[in-house]
Amino acid sequence: MSNVDHGQARNLQPTLLEQAEKVKDASRSLALAPTAQKNEALEFCASLLKDRSGEILSANELDIRNAREAGTSATVIDRLMLNQSRIESMAQGMRDVAALADPVGEIAQGWVRPNGLQIRKVRVPLGVIGIIYENRPNVTSDAAGLCLKSGNAAFLRGSSGAINSNIEISGVLSEGLKKAGLPEAAVTLVRDTSRESATQFMKLRGYIDCLIPRGGPSLVSAIVENATVPYVIDGDGNCHIYVDATADLDQAVEIIANAKVQRPSVCNAVETVLVHENVAAELLPRLEQRMPTVELRADPESRKFLTRSRLATEEDYATEFLDLILALKKVSGLDEAIAHIRKYGSGHSEAILTNDYSASKRFVAEVDAAAVLVNASTRFVDGGEVGFGAEIGISTQKLHARGPMGLRELTTEKFVIEGNGQVRV
Repeated sequence: MSNVDHGQARNLQPTLLEQAEKVKDASRSLALAPTAQKNEALEFCASLLKDRSGEILSANELDIRNAREAGTSATVIDRLMLNQSRIESMAQGMRDVAALADPVGEIAQGWVRPNGLQIRKVRVPLGVIGIIYENRPNVTSDAAGLCLKSGNAAFLRGSSGAINSNIEISGVLSEGLKKAGLPEAAVTLVRDTSRESATQFMKLRGYIDCLIPRGGPSLVSAIVENATVPYVIDGDGNCHIYVDATADLDQAVEIIANAKVQRPSVCNAVETVLVHENVAAELLPRLEQRMPTVELRADPESRKFLTRSRLATEEDYATEFLDLILALKKVSGLDEAIAHIRKYGSGHSEAILTNDYSASKRFVAEVDAAAVLVNASTRFVDGGEVGFGAEIGISTQKLHARGPMGLRELTTEKFVIEGNGQVRV
């Protein structure tokens, strides 16, 4: 966090406003850009990310070193860390987005009124998308790519912990835009990472058309308390898997291990597993053996079948661990599992493992979440995995967008009404 006092922050405000004005102007040009030009820019950005990977990794090493010196946890460092493979994934994400259909100009609906008026609802960009995010430099390219393809300018405000990485990545992306003949300001990074700057960013009404936070509860709370611009909440991922009595237990062990261990520091990792009492004796020891690096926190009934666990608390069931920690609970059946999810779930992603079609149908109908899965890992609730290319976030609210947000979620609709002299009577 940079040491900026309130007086300095006020002096910086015009700079932020100047940036906002340039981004707004860039958004107007980008909204009119043809698909081919936007795709060309995405291809340039992808190539430049790979070509400049050395500079990006050097900047990221500085961020990692600073984080370690500050005593940052291993899970946060994992979110912050880049390597050659992750940079190649960022570049591929750009190319994946270029290959997707452009939603801008798509006619969502069309009809003709009895008086001859022709009415169409046409997809158009939102304008300026403000992204405020924590410790994940890949968000810089993912967000910029989706904004670019959907005709929106990306106004980015990352964390102090990733500032060096974000500067390098955003610079590369701006260069790619310029090569394609698009305004460089269509990808703009705010370099002031002070709290005052973050609050000012949330209040840029008239400049930011939609604000999307990518971070923990404190960031979401700050948005709710301070933002004066429209926002979409990318909320917590307190995700559950319920193992029904009819589940294939071999399959269940692998799905749960994948959902917890593959990348525990992300929002679609499972945090609590609910186990039907009829399969607890068999499944729980197998889970313990399959995930030796995971700390298990379980209810008293589940602990009877485990050799290493600690007693789960009420807080554990309400926590998004983002770590190699898993809460366990034995339940009497589907009713208790659904009740538990209603009490503790964050509305992100919930899964049932079952061979009972009626149970899966009830679970899908009754569980209120952005995504509900049947016999699959929660890790699939991701923009790339559902076919969106990169994602800009996973919305846990219900208005405008819900679940993984891809290109269509970054557009709105405009009514186009054409007549030949009609007047209203």
